[in-house]
Amino acid sequence: MSKWREQALALAAVFQSAVMVERLAKTGTAPQEELETAVFSLFQLSPERTEDVFGGAEKVLPGLKVARQLLKTRRHPEYTDCLRYVLSLLYLQRQLSKKSDLLSIIGSRLEKAKVQAEHFSLTHENVFSNLATIYSDTLSTFRFRIQVLGDFNYLQQQRIANQIRTMLFAGVRAATLWRQLGGSRMHLIFQRRKLLAATEELIAQLESPNT
Repeated sequence: MSKWREQALALAAVFQSAVMVERLAKTGTAPQEELETAVFSLFQLSPERTEDVFGGAEKVLPGLKVARQLLKTRRHPEYTDCLRYVLSLLYLQRQLSKKSDLLSIIGSRLEKAKVQAEHFSLTHENVFSNLATIYSDTLSTFRFRIQVLGDFNYLQQQRIANQIRTMLFAGVRAATLWRQLGGSRMHLIFQRRKLLAATEELIAQLESPNT
Protein backbone atom coordinates (compact mmCIF):
# COMPACT_ATOMS: atom_id res chain seq x y z
CA MET A 1 0.00 0.00 0.00
CA SER A 2 1.36 3.42 -0.96
CA LYS A 3 2.24 6.10 1.56
CA TRP A 4 -0.73 8.23 0.52
CA ARG A 5 -3.21 5.37 0.77
CA GLU A 6 -1.94 4.45 4.25
CA GLN A 7 -2.22 8.07 5.32
CA ALA A 8 -5.71 8.28 3.80
CA LEU A 9 -6.76 5.23 5.81
CA ALA A 10 -5.48 6.67 9.10
CA LEU A 11 -6.98 10.08 8.36
CA ALA A 12 -10.32 8.45 7.52
CA ALA A 13 -10.33 6.91 10.99
CA VAL A 14 -9.85 10.39 12.51
CA PHE A 15 -12.81 11.62 10.46
CA GLN A 16 -14.87 8.58 11.47
CA SER A 17 -14.24 9.24 15.16
CA ALA A 18 -15.09 12.92 14.70
CA VAL A 19 -18.40 12.05 13.01
CA MET A 20 -19.21 9.69 15.87
CA VAL A 21 -18.58 12.46 18.40
CA GLU A 22 -20.87 14.78 16.44
CA ARG A 23 -23.63 12.16 16.10
CA LEU A 24 -23.53 11.13 19.75
CA ALA A 25 -23.59 14.75 20.91
CA LYS A 26 -26.50 15.72 18.66
CA THR A 27 -28.61 12.55 18.44
CA GLY A 28 -27.46 10.37 21.35
CA THR A 29 -26.78 7.40 19.05
CA ALA A 30 -24.10 6.08 16.71
CA PRO A 31 -23.74 2.93 14.55
CA GLN A 32 -22.76 -0.07 16.67
CA GLU A 33 -20.17 -1.35 14.19
CA GLU A 34 -18.37 1.98 14.08
CA LEU A 35 -18.33 2.17 17.88
CA GLU A 36 -16.77 -1.31 17.93
CA THR A 37 -14.14 -0.33 15.33
CA ALA A 38 -13.13 2.71 17.37
CA VAL A 39 -12.78 0.74 20.63
CA PHE A 40 -10.98 -2.11 18.82
CA SER A 41 -8.42 0.37 17.44
CA LEU A 42 -7.48 1.56 20.93
CA PHE A 43 -6.31 -1.94 21.85
CA GLN A 44 -4.08 -2.46 18.79
CA LEU A 45 -0.77 -1.37 20.28
CA SER A 46 1.64 -3.13 17.89
CA PRO A 47 -0.16 -3.80 14.58
CA GLU A 48 1.66 -5.25 11.58
CA ARG A 49 -0.23 -3.23 8.98
CA THR A 50 -2.20 0.01 9.02
CA GLU A 51 -5.55 -1.67 8.32
CA ASP A 52 -4.96 -4.12 11.19
CA VAL A 53 -5.54 -1.24 13.62
CA PHE A 54 -9.20 -1.20 12.56
CA GLY A 55 -9.76 -4.87 11.79
CA GLY A 56 -9.65 -4.25 8.04
CA ALA A 57 -9.74 -1.26 5.69
CA GLU A 58 -13.47 -1.77 5.10
CA LYS A 59 -14.13 -0.84 8.75
CA VAL A 60 -13.26 2.80 8.01
CA LEU A 61 -15.25 3.08 4.77
CA PRO A 62 -17.74 5.50 6.43
CA GLY A 63 -14.80 7.69 7.49
CA LEU A 64 -13.29 7.53 3.99
CA LYS A 65 -16.55 8.83 2.53
CA VAL A 66 -16.71 11.73 5.00
CA ALA A 67 -13.03 12.49 4.40
CA ARG A 68 -13.67 12.54 0.64
CA GLN A 69 -16.52 15.00 1.07
CA LEU A 70 -14.66 17.36 3.39
CA LEU A 71 -11.32 17.17 1.54
CA LYS A 72 -13.25 18.23 -1.56
CA THR A 73 -15.34 21.06 -0.14
CA ARG A 74 -14.21 21.65 3.47
CA ARG A 75 -17.87 21.95 4.41
CA HIS A 76 -21.02 19.89 4.37
CA PRO A 77 -24.35 20.63 6.09
CA GLU A 78 -24.43 17.14 7.62
CA TYR A 79 -20.99 17.51 9.23
CA THR A 80 -20.92 21.05 10.59
CA ASP A 81 -18.57 20.33 13.49
CA CYS A 82 -16.67 17.35 12.08
CA LEU A 83 -13.75 19.23 10.52
CA ARG A 84 -13.24 21.26 13.71
CA TYR A 85 -13.08 18.04 15.72
CA VAL A 86 -10.59 16.53 13.25
CA LEU A 87 -8.25 19.53 13.48
CA SER A 88 -8.64 19.55 17.28
CA LEU A 89 -7.78 15.83 17.49
CA LEU A 90 -4.67 16.32 15.34
CA TYR A 91 -3.58 19.21 17.58
CA LEU A 92 -4.28 17.29 20.79
CA GLN A 93 -2.28 14.33 19.50
CA ARG A 94 0.71 16.59 18.88
CA GLN A 95 0.53 17.83 22.46
CA LEU A 96 0.31 14.26 23.76
CA SER A 97 3.32 13.12 21.69
CA LYS A 98 5.51 15.46 23.76
CA LYS A 99 4.43 13.85 27.05
CA SER A 100 6.21 10.50 27.40
CA ASP A 101 4.94 10.07 30.97
CA LEU A 102 1.30 10.31 29.88
CA LEU A 103 1.92 8.02 26.91
CA SER A 104 3.32 5.42 29.32
CA ILE A 105 0.28 5.72 31.62
CA ILE A 106 -2.11 5.43 28.67
CA GLY A 107 -0.30 2.35 27.37
CA SER A 108 -0.40 0.48 30.67
CA ARG A 109 -4.03 1.40 31.38
CA LEU A 110 -5.10 0.33 27.89
CA GLU A 111 -3.52 -3.07 28.50
CA LYS A 112 -5.78 -3.50 31.55
CA ALA A 113 -8.81 -2.16 29.68
CA LYS A 114 -8.18 -4.70 26.92
CA VAL A 115 -8.50 -7.54 29.43
CA GLN A 116 -11.78 -6.02 30.64
CA ALA A 117 -13.09 -5.76 27.06
CA GLU A 118 -12.23 -9.42 26.45
CA HIS A 119 -14.24 -10.33 29.57
CA PHE A 120 -17.29 -8.22 28.67
CA SER A 121 -17.41 -6.94 25.06
CA LEU A 122 -15.89 -4.05 23.09
CA THR A 123 -18.98 -1.88 23.51
CA HIS A 124 -19.99 -2.83 27.05
CA GLU A 125 -20.85 0.14 29.27
CA ASN A 126 -18.06 -0.78 31.70
CA VAL A 127 -15.50 -0.64 28.88
CA PHE A 128 -16.73 2.77 27.71
CA SER A 129 -16.63 4.00 31.30
CA ASN A 130 -13.06 2.76 31.76
CA LEU A 131 -11.81 4.23 28.45
CA ALA A 132 -13.55 7.55 29.16
CA THR A 133 -11.82 7.69 32.55
CA ILE A 134 -8.41 7.08 30.94
CA TYR A 135 -9.15 9.91 28.50
CA SER A 136 -10.25 12.24 31.33
CA ASP A 137 -7.23 11.43 33.50
CA THR A 138 -4.74 12.05 30.68
CA LEU A 139 -5.87 13.95 27.58
CA SER A 140 -8.39 16.12 29.46
CA THR A 141 -5.58 17.48 31.65
CA PHE A 142 -4.16 19.58 28.79
CA ARG A 143 -4.89 23.29 28.67
CA PHE A 144 -6.36 22.73 25.21
CA ARG A 145 -9.74 21.02 25.51
CA ILE A 146 -11.97 19.89 22.67
CA GLN A 147 -15.29 21.71 22.91
CA VAL A 148 -18.07 19.26 22.02
CA LEU A 149 -21.29 20.88 20.83
CA GLY A 150 -24.65 19.16 20.86
CA ASP A 151 -27.94 18.61 22.66
CA PHE A 152 -27.55 19.21 26.38
CA ASN A 153 -30.01 16.38 27.12
CA TYR A 154 -27.57 13.93 25.55
CA LEU A 155 -24.34 15.54 26.72
CA GLN A 156 -25.38 15.33 30.38
CA GLN A 157 -26.09 11.59 30.19
CA GLN A 158 -23.11 9.72 31.62
CA ARG A 159 -23.39 6.81 29.19
CA ILE A 160 -23.30 9.11 26.15
CA ALA A 161 -20.57 11.29 27.67
CA ASN A 162 -18.45 8.14 28.15
CA GLN A 163 -18.99 7.14 24.53
CA ILE A 164 -18.05 10.62 23.30
CA ARG A 165 -14.82 10.63 25.32
CA THR A 166 -14.02 7.16 24.00
CA MET A 167 -14.54 8.35 20.41
CA LEU A 168 -12.25 11.32 21.05
CA PHE A 169 -9.70 8.88 22.48
CA ALA A 170 -9.98 6.71 19.34
CA GLY A 171 -9.59 9.86 17.24
CA VAL A 172 -6.31 10.65 18.97
CA ARG A 173 -5.23 7.03 18.41
CA ALA A 174 -5.93 7.41 14.68
CA ALA A 175 -4.16 10.78 14.64
CA THR A 176 -1.11 9.09 16.21
CA LEU A 177 -1.15 6.53 13.41
CA TRP A 178 -1.53 9.29 10.80
CA ARG A 179 1.50 11.07 12.27
CA GLN A 180 3.53 7.83 12.39
CA LEU A 181 2.80 7.36 8.68
CA GLY A 182 4.22 10.80 7.92
CA GLY A 183 0.99 12.79 8.00
CA SER A 184 0.98 16.40 9.13
CA ARG A 185 -1.44 19.29 9.26
CA MET A 186 0.44 20.83 6.32
CA HIS A 187 -0.56 17.79 4.25
CA LEU A 188 -4.21 18.74 4.69
CA ILE A 189 -3.41 22.07 3.05
CA PHE A 190 -0.68 21.37 0.50
CA GLN A 191 -1.19 17.66 -0.26
CA ARG A 192 -4.97 17.67 -0.21
CA ARG A 193 -5.27 16.46 -3.81
CA LYS A 194 -3.00 13.48 -3.20
CA LEU A 195 -4.91 12.53 -0.05
CA LEU A 196 -8.22 12.94 -1.87
CA ALA A 197 -7.05 10.80 -4.79
CA ALA A 198 -5.87 8.08 -2.39
CA THR A 199 -9.17 8.28 -0.49
CA GLU A 200 -11.20 7.92 -3.68
CA GLU A 201 -9.05 4.99 -4.79
CA LEU A 202 -9.63 3.21 -1.47
CA ILE A 203 -13.39 3.80 -1.64
CA ALA A 204 -13.53 2.44 -5.19
CA GLN A 205 -11.52 -0.60 -4.17
CA LEU A 206 -13.63 -1.31 -1.08
CA GLU A 207 -16.92 -0.86 -2.93
CA SER A 208 -15.85 -3.02 -5.86
CA PRO A 209 -17.91 -6.25 -6.03
CA ASN A 210 -14.66 -8.18 -6.54
CA THR A 211 -13.19 -7.21 -3.16
